[in-house]
Amino acid sequence: MYSFKNDYSEGAHPRILQALLATNLEQGEGYGNDPYTLEAIALLKERLHCQAADIHLLSGGTQTNLTALAAFLRPHEAAIAAHTGHILVHETGAIEATGHKIIAVDSADGKLRAADIAKVVALHSDEHMVKPRLVYISNPTEIGTIYTKSELAELSRYCRAKQLFLYLDGARLGSALCADGNDLTLPDLAQLTDSFYIGGTKGGALLGEALVIVNNELKRDFRFHLKQRGALLAKGRLLGIQFRELFRDELYFDLARHANRMAQLLQDALSSAGHRFLVDSPSNQLFPILPDALIEKLEKNYAFYRWEKIDERHSAIRLVTSWATKEEEVLGFIAALKEA
Repeated sequence: MYSFKNDYSEGAHPRILQALLATNLEQGEGYGNDPYTLEAIALLKERLHCQAADIHLLSGGTQTNLTALAAFLRPHEAAIAAHTGHILVHETGAIEATGHKIIAVDSADGKLRAADIAKVVALHSDEHMVKPRLVYISNPTEIGTIYTKSELAELSRYCRAKQLFLYLDGARLGSALCADGNDLTLPDLAQLTDSFYIGGTKGGALLGEALVIVNNELKRDFRFHLKQRGALLAKGRLLGIQFRELFRDELYFDLARHANRMAQLLQDALSSAGHRFLVDSPSNQLFPILPDALIEKLEKNYAFYRWEKIDERHSAIRLVTSWATKEEEVLGFIAALKEA
């Protein structure tokens, strides 16, 4: 049984494990003040072309989202998200548990646009309703689509005009930045958002996300929020070493490019076999629509999620490739698809 369920089934890239082992018995300061974390943050600032950014390393995506949004929002303020947004669907009400409402917006492709947000802002007009204050987006989205630079710039202009914070969830950011058709860069994100994070857990690290705060209004006392939410690790070096290894050269992007190439192999084979897709995804997540009978045959040797029922005989499944996906396993799936 080989799994295409997610991109965190494997451990970590061997180079990261070697770096952790090589530094294992060294002593260093705790809580992210060790030299490896400081070096990782310096490398990230260089990549962002933004020395003024505050960067904090946290253990996981849900922890990053709830810590950031709870810190950024006042008690009566709310976040806006697509109805597919991770904070809305797959985080067990973590944001709501901090006392902040999430306002859902329907989206066919998982992306938000200024017109969508304008409707929400117009509706929430007085103190009898929550106040929309933050726009939450993901790149790639939860269904694999990516934002273009013009789309993100339009969102950014609208948010700044309406005094809304723009926050980008980058759990799979490497895949988005390396996808065919992408024209966004890390410096673009630092210019166009108020805050975003660079995902390590799904990008070759054992765990870890790098939260980037650009807006000065959001930086104040953030380490206090980290500590209060249990996100300030005593052994912060474990995160710092990993991000230093990912960003001291092109490793982070090389791993993302590999995941995308494996997904492209699957996409080409599925398209050639005449299968449709729920959405056009250039990232490492694919959502092919297959006959249920075919899905049952494939499930004998491969693990994946049944994503959405399409009709009485067809369903969309989700296939996810990772930095560690072996090409022979992809070719094996393609062979099984043809045989079935």
